[in-house]
Amino acid sequence: MPQQSAGTLTAAKKTTTSRRPAGTLYRGREGMWSWVLHRITGVAIFFFLLVHILDTALIRVSPEAYNVVIGTYQTPLMGLGEVALVGAIVFHAFNGLRIILIDFWAGGVKHQKVMFYVVIALWVITMLAFTPRHLINVFSH
Repeated sequence: MPQQSAGTLTAAKKTTTSRRPAGTLYRGREGMWSWVLHRITGVAIFFFLLVHILDTALIRVSPEAYNVVIGTYQTPLMGLGEVALVGAIVFHAFNGLRIILIDFWAGGVKHQKVMFYVVIALWVITMLAFTPRHLINVFSH
């Protein structure tokens, strides 16, 4: 109930703290970030596949146009884009395995936070192995 103080109405202070809903797995921390990143990487992979199908279909329409498009892909900027694509695919794959474990392993929910950090560690290790080798190949031509 509003209280009057010095001629103005002020709201009464709440004595309880705001809490997240009980019983939810995603509480705005690791689970939420995992969910968000999984959706973003999934959409990015989808659009890559769409563009890939369209540019590959060009070969039936015009081989010359296909060669021009493929030529634009052989630039350092696209080489960096390939690193981002591989990063998205690797995260999406590892996190997908994590989701499967949460769904089908009885202890999955209990260990979902640790599994998120395992996914991040595996992603970092994979990208550290892939990125330098790929970029050396991209920038050496």
